[in-house]
Amino acid sequence: MSISIDTAVSSQKVETGASVQASGRSSAQVQLNASIMQASLDVSISSKNEPLALLYRSAIDRLNEVLKPELGENAIQNAASQDNTPEGTAGRIVSLSTGFFEAYKAQHPGEDGASVLQNFMDTIRSGFEKGYKEAVDILKGLQVFEGDIASGIGKTYDLVLQGYADFQQAQTELLTKASQTAQSGSETA
Repeated sequence: MSISIDTAVSSQKVETGASVQASGRSSAQVQLNASIMQASLDVSISSKNEPLALLYRSAIDRLNEVLKPELGENAIQNAASQDNTPEGTAGRIVSLSTGFFEAYKAQHPGEDGASVLQNFMDTIRSGFEKGYKEAVDILKGLQVFEGDIASGIGKTYDLVLQGYADFQQAQTELLTKASQTAQSGSETA
């Protein structure tokens, strides 16, 4: 009895294997489509819950992209744990991107300090703007860019631009003081 059962099971396995091979391509396509749908669902769910994290990641990716020629691969690394409020997100974007000013300045020796500062600010603003637009487009595509999410991202955008303006003003003041100190030093000589 066990021989006939084993034979029947073996025959069934052979038949099943043949039909799986015959439909292997369509089955693989179905599995691929299912995986894509699941990934889209996961992105949609997590994006709805963490839109500022998406904004942050997108901005950091673009900043890494525009800073790469000057500062190398992955110039800005994602923080391990993060505060995804507008203030926390903006603070990280501003501090991580402006934190590379000294390295950027060191790569432009002999150039006018004000020009180096302006070029740096243009570079990081451009990276942020691209990342911001990309994040907003993704959230709009997921149909979650509304209400608190839209206002939180708008607030983050404003805070980043204000942070960049504050940084640029502080650096300009430092350049002015350094210039005045250099002039007064040459007058006494």
